[in-house]
Amino acid sequence: MAGADTARHGAHGTFARFLGAVGLSNTADGIAVVAWAWTASLLTRDPLYIALLPATLRLPWVFFALPSGILADRADRRRLIVICDLIRAAAYGVAALAIVLHLPLAAPAPEGPVHPGLYAALMALGLIVGCAEVARDNAAQTMLPAIVASERLEWANGWISSIETVGNNMAGPAVGAFMIALFLPLPYLAIALALLAAALVTAALPGIYQAEARRVRDWKAEIREGIAFVIRHPMLRFLVILTGLWNFFAEMAMIALVLHVQENLGLGAQAYGLILGAGALGGVAGGVAVAPLLRRMRRGTLAQWVNLISAGLFLLIAIAPGAWSVTAILFLFFGTGVIWNTLSVSYRQRVVPDAIRGRVNSVYRLFAWGMMPVGLVASGLVVRGAETILAREVALILPFVIAGTGILILSIMAWRPLGQAFGD
Repeated sequence: MAGADTARHGAHGTFARFLGAVGLSNTADGIAVVAWAWTASLLTRDPLYIALLPATLRLPWVFFALPSGILADRADRRRLIVICDLIRAAAYGVAALAIVLHLPLAAPAPEGPVHPGLYAALMALGLIVGCAEVARDNAAQTMLPAIVASERLEWANGWISSIETVGNNMAGPAVGAFMIALFLPLPYLAIALALLAAALVTAALPGIYQAEARRVRDWKAEIREGIAFVIRHPMLRFLVILTGLWNFFAEMAMIALVLHVQENLGLGAQAYGLILGAGALGGVAGGVAVAPLLRRMRRGTLAQWVNLISAGLFLLIAIAPGAWSVTAILFLFFGTGVIWNTLSVSYRQRVVPDAIRGRVNSVYRLFAWGMMPVGLVASGLVVRGAETILAREVALILPFVIAGTGILILSIMAWRPLGQAFGD
């Protein structure tokens, strides 16, 4: 009995440290959310170019997702996370230096970037950061079942989602916006330091986090094995399509929020960061609430309702009159998003064998996350095209209308399948 208590205490301690590394890494990502988009808006007012810069962080999910799955199944997942965080820290340090060398920035150009060399350098660094983030996130999600028991995955993922939300959408954006107002390169330096600290915490985690070695290593066969598992599994196949399309519409709306806040609401970087940060409190609430909600309702029922509710929220942003109303809408959006993510990730971790979990996860994310840069670029194209026939303030809210309508259609089509897919 004492041995079991000791083991549980050790597992809780390991998870707490893992959670700390997640917090540091995602706070860095949250600072980057503001830093990349706002830096782009200081170089150009063209909505397409503003969307393209943060899109470079998401693009690697298209071409690097499958290789990252092989890495996660072959390598020591803890070591892989450490290496990826160190690569990202170095890239952000170089980005800070590149910006320093171009200060003071000229006034942003209406079409194209005012400093093409700096813009190109940031895009290249964004691709490096994105590739490392793909491999890091895949490895982290793959190793969680080795830290907590299967029956506690929703609980653990709920806490992880809450911490990710605090870092990505609350503390990170607020800190990043404050730093941008002080000195533009400062947030990039802060990101580098946070990622360095995350790497050190992860390196100190006890335990073994490597799948059983394969006798034959054939990357083509390994990729086919992961793809085949998803294709043969009707629930995973359905969730891949649903999540990918949902992310496409969500990214359309979130990148549009940058110019909407600046031009339609007349607010600055700090207000933008505070809107994201305050709204993200809903994500924290959603992550903590998952386990209690599942004691009162079926997984399928909960999944159905959070998807349906999220559709109306994007439509509401388009007509929200000011900062407070947008913040309230984002509070609900982040809450429903975290609940959905917790349910879908826990399901995937539970049903996929450890030996192929990295590859299956990469196949899932290839489409689910690969649709994000497509949504970012689509948003910029929509605004650019619409403002040729509509007033600019109307064109800037069009992505919210498209996103809300698209997710509403998805939610209706997915209502019955979701109830069946998640079961009880």
